Amino acid sequence: MKILIMGLGYVGATTGLVFADLGWNVIGYDPNEERLSALARGSLPFYEPGLSDKLKEHGETGRIRFTSDLQKAISECETIFICVGTPAKEDGSADLQYIEQAAVSIGRYMQDDKLVVIKSTVPVGTNEKVAAWIAGAQPSNISFDVVSNPEFLREGRALYDAFHPERIVIGSHQPEAARKVQRLYKGISCPMVLCSPRTAELIKYASNAYLAVKISYINELARLCDRIGVDVRDVAAGMGLDSRIGRRFLHAGIGFGGSCFPKDIQALIHEAHRHGTKLTIVEQAHEVNRTQVRYAIDLWEPAIGGFENKTVAVLGLSFKKDTDDLRESPSLAIIDELLRRHAYVQAHDPLARLPEIYPRTRVKQFETMEGALYDADAVIIAADWDQYAGADWAKLKAKMHRPIIFDGKNMLSGRRLRELGYEYWGIGTNAESIGPDVSCSEHHPERMNSQV
Repeated sequence: MKILIMGLGYVGATTGLVFADLGWNVIGYDPNEERLSALARGSLPFYEPGLSDKLKEHGETGRIRFTSDLQKAISECETIFICVGTPAKEDGSADLQYIEQAAVSIGRYMQDDKLVVIKSTVPVGTNEKVAAWIAGAQPSNISFDVVSNPEFLREGRALYDAFHPERIVIGSHQPEAARKVQRLYKGISCPMVLCSPRTAELIKYASNAYLAVKISYINELARLCDRIGVDVRDVAAGMGLDSRIGRRFLHAGIGFGGSCFPKDIQALIHEAHRHGTKLTIVEQAHEVNRTQVRYAIDLWEPAIGGFENKTVAVLGLSFKKDTDDLRESPSLAIIDELLRRHAYVQAHDPLARLPEIYPRTRVKQFETMEGALYDADAVIIAADWDQYAGADWAKLKAKMHRPIIFDGKNMLSGRRLRELGYEYWGIGTNAESIGPDVSCSEHHPERMNSQV
């Protein structure tokens, strides 16, 4: 069987390489010629651990190949995965223009029965729209099935997640079509959730919204902890031992970002409004996240005596470690807020590059941590890269003009840094300035790992 992947961004490229690894023959298509050429040369247009090796391996064997001839690819393949983007519109709703374009192309070019699988994150009811778009574009009546099969990949761990999923969700009204999709995942052992297309579409949005709520909950709780002299990490550790709650996503900080959570919760809120109801908890989670960076900067500003004309090192640009993805990154929101307060920024990230939008007289990126820290009045930890956690902060202190650390990920030990002579501030972790240090980081190292 040949599988066509339409859309070779993060989800599409990962999906195609996973199916190639499972033994299927895969053809990848993308309208972006530059992206298509890079993949054909064996080069990923984004960073994801382990994925480049899979691309080289399956590209050399021919298990996966890439084409710009969409008509031929559609005619060749029995199964077609739609993996195109669904960016947010200004009103927060999901923009389905690329989904519609893919569906129309399938209808126009298909010459025999097709199994069409929607992997993109889409609003409830999109499965039905895709079926209508395909049917409306057909020159003649040819049968097809449309199945919803949302992705649940974490950037930085996509390859592991793809081969060790916690569940595979398959939404279809046709049992045989659902079974065909099940067979594509041969060799992967996990629960299979068989449901209606609308249920599958909502499972994806509901899952991301719940995790976003959990993050915003602990961030809002951290604001209270700052007021009453309690370390939010200790609270989270105690909460997380309850099996009904769990430890994951209870890491207070500067908020969540990335390509999924911000976009998906806005789309879910919009969908609720469209149907005449409100998701009050989800809306509040969105609001907490929207204001979390400003809260952090307001919290830290007195310690530095105002950010105006101060030089601040911002460590981490991507929204989390092990990715170069800048989409909705809290780090960029931090830089924007610092510029509004007339600070100078010296940035560093192991992979991500600053957008060209920033004035070079105010914002500079350095290739090394040492360069970014040189003569800085303070440093902000904005992404949870391992090299920041493992850095020799005793040595780095001499590079700085003032040894102040604002830890936006709560990933460092305040006690150790204070012993080294630093002023240390986290978010919801400043109980040490009021009472004894009871930080849980030494006893609960797992909280150092990003779960977003």
